[in-house]
Amino acid sequence: MNIIERNNVQQLGDRGPVLLYAHGFGCNQDMWRFVTPAFAATHRQILFDYVGSGRSDLSAFEPRRYASLDGYAQDLLEVCDALGLTEGVIFVGHSVSCSIGMLASIARPGLFQRLVLVGPSPCFLNHPPGYLGGFEREDLEGLLALMDQNYMGWAQYLGPVVAGPAGTGEVATLLTSSFCSTDPKAAKVFARATFFADNRADLPRVTRPALILQSRSDTLAPVGVGEYLHRHLKGSHLRVLDVAGDCAHLSHPDLVVEAMQDFLART
Repeated sequence: MNIIERNNVQQLGDRGPVLLYAHGFGCNQDMWRFVTPAFAATHRQILFDYVGSGRSDLSAFEPRRYASLDGYAQDLLEVCDALGLTEGVIFVGHSVSCSIGMLASIARPGLFQRLVLVGPSPCFLNHPPGYLGGFEREDLEGLLALMDQNYMGWAQYLGPVVAGPAGTGEVATLLTSSFCSTDPKAAKVFARATFFADNRADLPRVTRPALILQSRSDTLAPVGVGEYLHRHLKGSHLRVLDVAGDCAHLSHPDLVVEAMQDFLART
């Protein structure tokens, strides 16, 4: 199988360190378009869509494989292999892709140099008193039930939630459009894998330096989640951005770029 076509791999530039971008649930590689211009002159940038998302080859979607985040981590590693990447990759992930990227780095630590995690959450469920991921199980089961009953209604509801408290504007419109254009069958599988994953036990196994970009107000990943990650990821850096919503790379790309450049400049 041609992985480049399967995952709709796109490359920007052919020189410099490699930045590999991974989109979140219900999204696609286009979500990075406000960030990539800042690194056009300095980095080789690689974008792709997970199978079942964006403009990937939907015929390659296997529900069993993609029922867990390991299947998406396999996509990521296969993209790297198809491009001949063996070391020095700087991973940039959003939301659930942060966990996917960490799983990939555990499987193949020598491949990755650093991790940039935008709005990460190792577990969306509350496990009191030690961990509050932001949601009760019945809340998420209700969200998945809505997907079954009224997929378009679900997409129109979730877009503004992910965008932030205001729930309006360009970011909400972009997200809603992306959710609506994602294949419902693939989206349902990815949703369950995303919202019911618990990767907290994997955090001590991550050996790559990580930058955690946490929004100050985020329904999907409260500040406490970013602080939890910072405590459990050895050598990590936590940067709380004074923004609302889970998509700072869309709403405030300048702040994300600045934080990335500071992190990448560290020796």
